[in-house]
Amino acid sequence: MVNLSEILEPIASQFRSLGIPEPITHWGHPVMMGIVVVAMGSFVGYTGWQGRLATDKDVAIKSRSDHRKLAPWMFLFIALGYTGGLLSLVIQHQPVMESPHFWTGSTIIVLLTVNSLISLTGFGGDKLALRAVHAYLGTTALAVMVLHAAFGLKLGLSI
Repeated sequence: MVNLSEILEPIASQFRSLGIPEPITHWGHPVMMGIVVVAMGSFVGYTGWQGRLATDKDVAIKSRSDHRKLAPWMFLFIALGYTGGLLSLVIQHQPVMESPHFWTGSTIIVLLTVNSLISLTGFGGDKLALRAVHAYLGTTALAVMVLHAAFGLKLGLSI
């Protein structure tokens, strides 16, 4: 089985040598990801659903456009934050794969990756069923993010 701590240790030791204050190492990931999830996640979710449900055609078009512009950035920041969270645990000499926080984070990455692929295919030729799957997968990812945050707070307070 792959030991992520061993793989990431060389990078973590480089960061440790920088003398980053412990509160930043400990709470930097949750603060930054909290901003991404609350600000970007709520906007991406809202505009995605607004694009589907708005009765005003202009509002729906603008919402879809806003969703399309920001969702890839949110995915990028979440993927980078996922990596940063793993690295933060290794820097703090904590086990990586033993926490529900790790598993919910991994689930979020999988859900968002599948959702991105659905979108990148043009929803399989603009199939309504794939658009619905995209909407509900995205909503599920946002819901898992709430659970993920709760597990992260518990983890952060326990170390």
